[in-house]
Amino acid sequence: MFDEDQLDVPYLFRSYEEMPAIEQKALQMAHEHGGHVLDVGAGAGSHSLYLQDKVSVTAIDISPLGQKVMVERGVRDARCINVYDFRLEGSFDTILLLMNGTGIIGNMMNISYFFSRMRTLLAHGGQILVDSSDLKYLYDGDESEWNFEERNTYYGQLDYQLQYKDVKGDRFDWLFLDFNTLRLVAAANGFKCEKIMDGPHYDYLARLALK
Repeated sequence: MFDEDQLDVPYLFRSYEEMPAIEQKALQMAHEHGGHVLDVGAGAGSHSLYLQDKVSVTAIDISPLGQKVMVERGVRDARCINVYDFRLEGSFDTILLLMNGTGIIGNMMNISYFFSRMRTLLAHGGQILVDSSDLKYLYDGDESEWNFEERNTYYGQLDYQLQYKDVKGDRFDWLFLDFNTLRLVAAANGFKCEKIMDGPHYDYLARLALK
């Protein structure tokens, strides 16, 4: 068994009370909506652990270690699989994409594919609860720095590389979407988008549903 005290990432093992208000609100909405929840990028499984005694939950993460931690913590349905892997099947009443959940889109070129995949997984009357941040604040108000039409890229599209001590992972694309952009691309792909709440750090929670 793993020892949580030996890990340098205690935020992964948060209780409901320790989570940001945005995450608490998303979990409340998933509980109230009922049915079957898909927790995407579940990490150490804190969201799934809170929900699984209230609704049916499937937790997925691409990390084998993440799956191992979830199983050992008591997540009953924890799978090591990518949300884009078509071996993942089901009809989910809520799809959770939390902790900057738009990141799994990767880049702006993947948006249509992302919404197409969500459509195959979402049950009739289902909802997607996603959070993200508007990174515009990083550019100190200089709009010339974040005008993606001039730069031919979107200011929230980042190139990420994770490092733990001396171990570096592969570089990957990660997408932070401001709410207005999310609303526009959702509408273009047949989804309604409403903002549920703002967070304290230029972040927000949104609800998506098929039109």
